[in-house]
Amino acid sequence: MGVFSRIGEIINANINAMLDKAEDPNKMVRLMINEMEDTLTRVKSSAAEVIADRIRLSRERDELRMRAEDWENKATLAVTKGRDDLAREALEQKLTYDQRAAEAGKKVTEMEDVVRKYQLDIERLEAQLNSAFQRQRELQAKNKQARNRKQVDSYLNTQDAFNKFEQFNRRLDRLEAETEVMGYGQNEEQSLEQKFAELEQSSRIEAELQKLKNLKINIKPTEQKD
Repeated sequence: MGVFSRIGEIINANINAMLDKAEDPNKMVRLMINEMEDTLTRVKSSAAEVIADRIRLSRERDELRMRAEDWENKATLAVTKGRDDLAREALEQKLTYDQRAAEAGKKVTEMEDVVRKYQLDIERLEAQLNSAFQRQRELQAKNKQARNRKQVDSYLNTQDAFNKFEQFNRRLDRLEAETEVMGYGQNEEQSLEQKFAELEQSSRIEAELQKLKNLKINIKPTEQKD
């Protein structure tokens, strides 16, 4: 079942109000546009048929008028020739064609009124259709903005995760740096102890060397007495 049941409903519809109340505005506006386009096509087709009939009847009216004028000329000729009997018959034919031309002319006028009504309906339908297209574009733009916002939110969430990961890495780097700094003092202390150990070792060596020297000095005089 369509959104509209009559042309008048489309022409008089408050599109914005209908879409504001719709559960799914995007779906509703598509249905509106489809029905409006179908209705507009049917109205234009009907208008074209009426216009074709009006053209045909206008041509027929003009032909009847020409026939009436022709019989009037024949009646005039008959009178000039003194043939009143033929003139009467010609005038009878003229009146018949005048009546038929008048009837055709009346139908043409009626069809012109119908065509004008069709033209007005078509203009109003096109205006409503353009309004529906405009609202559809607005909804599409709104949906696009929503999608873009969702993508931005998703990106921000991803960035937040990256930031947290980066913070975690920085903490690890900090801990590693602190561990290395803590080792600096220990290394210096070990180096200092090593220096003192080397110094003590050197002192012991010097002491042993001096003992050897003293022993050598003491041995030489004894050897000379012998």
